Amino acid sequence: MPTPEFVLRLREKIGNDELWLSGVTAVVLRGEGPDREVLLVKRSDNGEWTAVTGIVDPGEPPAVAAEREVLEEADIVAVAERLARVHVDERVVVYGNGDRSRYIDLTFRCRYVSGEPFPADGENTEAAWFRLGALPPMRDDHRERIEVAASDEVAARFQR
Repeated sequence: MPTPEFVLRLREKIGNDELWLSGVTAVVLRGEGPDREVLLVKRSDNGEWTAVTGIVDPGEPPAVAAEREVLEEADIVAVAERLARVHVDERVVVYGNGDRSRYIDLTFRCRYVSGEPFPADGENTEAAWFRLGALPPMRDDHRERIEVAASDEVAARFQR
């Protein structure tokens, strides 16, 4: 999906100034043991592999946003099972048009229900399953999101 309409309306008022946004990461898992897999997408803007990510719409429950983003981006039906991590991204993301944003990321562990991965909305060039022990190169913060969501921890990890 393109930039959400509510962000475009805010940008009309604040220009390129830093915008604080709520984001979700959906770590979709399937299988058990050494064959356990995670759904990853390859972003069209920077070519990086990540779990599915997206912006929470105003008034939208974050778990619903995670499920929606998985369906929109990878054509996969998944169910958010637990909040795994709450993290403030310390870096300010600067987009090609000069817009600056900072995110609070809510990472959800999601259970695969159905579908075959496909880059459904143009935000990604690929969507595929990867064994947890054989992930492609990715940024450390995205690797950590997957690690935390795939763990058996009950409580969410959060920053102090």
